[in-house]
Amino acid sequence: MKQLIEMTGITKAFDGNVVLKDVEFSLQKGEIHALMGENGAGKSTMMKILTGIYARDAGEVRVRGELVDYKNPKESEQAGIAVIHQELNILPHLTVAENLFLGKEKTYGKTGILKTKEMNEEAKKILAELGLHDDVRTPAGSLSVGKQQIIEIAKAISSNAEVIIMDEPTAALTDREIESLFETIRSLQSTGVSFVYISHRMEEIFALCDQITILRDGSYVGTKKIKETDFDEIVQMMVGRELGERFPQRNAEIGEVKLQAKGLSREGMFEDVSFDLRKGEVLAIAGLMGAGRTEVVQAIFGYRKLTAGELVLDGQQVKINNPLQAKKLGFGYVTEDRKSEGLIVDFSVQDNISLTNFNKVAKSGFINTNEEKQLYDSMVERLGIRLSGPTQTAKSLSGGNQQKVVIAKWLGIEPDILILDEPTRGVDVGAKKEIYSIINELAERGVAILMVSSELPEVIGMADRVLVMHEGQLMAEIPKEEMTQEHIMHYATGGDKVAQI
Repeated sequence: MKQLIEMTGITKAFDGNVVLKDVEFSLQKGEIHALMGENGAGKSTMMKILTGIYARDAGEVRVRGELVDYKNPKESEQAGIAVIHQELNILPHLTVAENLFLGKEKTYGKTGILKTKEMNEEAKKILAELGLHDDVRTPAGSLSVGKQQIIEIAKAISSNAEVIIMDEPTAALTDREIESLFETIRSLQSTGVSFVYISHRMEEIFALCDQITILRDGSYVGTKKIKETDFDEIVQMMVGRELGERFPQRNAEIGEVKLQAKGLSREGMFEDVSFDLRKGEVLAIAGLMGAGRTEVVQAIFGYRKLTAGELVLDGQQVKINNPLQAKKLGFGYVTEDRKSEGLIVDFSVQDNISLTNFNKVAKSGFINTNEEKQLYDSMVERLGIRLSGPTQTAKSLSGGNQQKVVIAKWLGIEPDILILDEPTRGVDVGAKKEIYSIINELAERGVAILMVSSELPEVIGMADRVLVMHEGQLMAEIPKEEMTQEHIMHYATGGDKVAQI
């Protein structure tokens, strides 16, 4: 294979803090190359140096054998290097075709009048080659996230990109959309397009990629051919130690019923959902995106209003109209979207932890700084949050540490029931195990845990039981001993509903 990109001796520091030290990376033509490392390992910084967002302090970047020094992303795009960010750059109110030609619109001379018909025809042709046959005149925001991602790839291809960098591309996709994305990537690979694939999902790396480069703490650890390595070796390279079992042993004793959900319904979202949740139990809810999982737990927590059904807490019927009521009843809720719902990212870590714990840190409306610092110190130690100090902003933390701060907010109230919605999304493998250990510790203390997860290995590794949903319906309840990915997916994709749940 022909060498397309070579990065050697790359070093970068911010305000004296070295984030990359003598790092190397190479990409061959027609290769899918995974870039992995724990949150904060330097993956994004490395790619930002390649694409001209950051200037390197030392080292060389060669593209097609020539030494380059891109000053901005536009220059790297013109050289055939495109980036598809985790937060997609789709303008929802513009049509699919308008998004595709954004910044390179076809016009009649210098009049500014768009050649709409020509753009629509060309967009239709490009997207059809990628397996997308939706009407290009519809607003892009009306399409699923998976289809929007295909539009982003089409934008790159229409700009003659030879290299496409993808950052956590499957974080918000259904299994079917992931399959479709992989088909698109492999199809483009066969034409000579190269990919840098950044992901924490180990299963995807082994299913899709040719090679893998590992970074740890801003340093280059090594590059391996996928066929010549395995999960355990990659984990050891990433975290610098053996992780042991991927999922910690469960020692919790499952107690009496804490919460009963009876016939929960919300029109247009879910219908007749019933289950029991016990003390010390991890009860998972699985299903494809759009199955109604998040909507059910949001309704339980008072984010959404139920149109039918009842909740029974410790044998007493309760009505929860808002999250404040839920919190007073002993519920905690770690949301799936930590950046927009779980944290105030511009606030300090200490302030974020205090947000849900005013009754602990404040008296008569005034914050007791000693109490606040004690709460912060105890949570940082208990959860192993890695940061410079209490005033560090939440947005400056790695994804894994941000997630621990969200969990810390709710551990402070000492909940009896903790709802976890995608608790390890966008979190590296080392931090995942730490979060799993926190979940186990809470279960051992008798906390009842309701966990929504799209990662089936996580469901099987952590849950005592799993409820499977499909299109707003509860299809099955599967005990630990019967859990397999195939069994869960059978019901998640609409297999025969179990008669009695």
